[in-house]
Amino acid sequence: MVSAAPLFYQDVRLVIDLALLVFAVVVEGVAFVHCLTQRSDAFPAIGTLPKGGWLLILGLCLLLTLVGGFGATSIFGLIGIAAALIYLLDVRIGLRDLTDGKGFW
Repeated sequence: MVSAAPLFYQDVRLVIDLALLVFAVVVEGVAFVHCLTQRSDAFPAIGTLPKGGWLLILGLCLLLTLVGGFGATSIFGLIGIAAALIYLLDVRIGLRDLTDGKGFW
């Protein structure tokens, strides 16, 4: 019975890593698609990076999370999650306020 503990630990770690990877890909993908569908002149109006800068940051983070082999628990995955959340919680809100809440998202 004692020898079963390390096997159980590895299964739990695998499930947690998979759940974090799915969360990271969904959050980064939503942020990237939202940034892609916005007007480029709205970004300087709210005082943030230009659209190309956000697309580069979000696209690179999504690419590193998906095919970089790093996963969501690496430093690159955590930076990607942070960048996507900053975009969604700060920039997206500013873009929505700029258009008076009228828009697709």
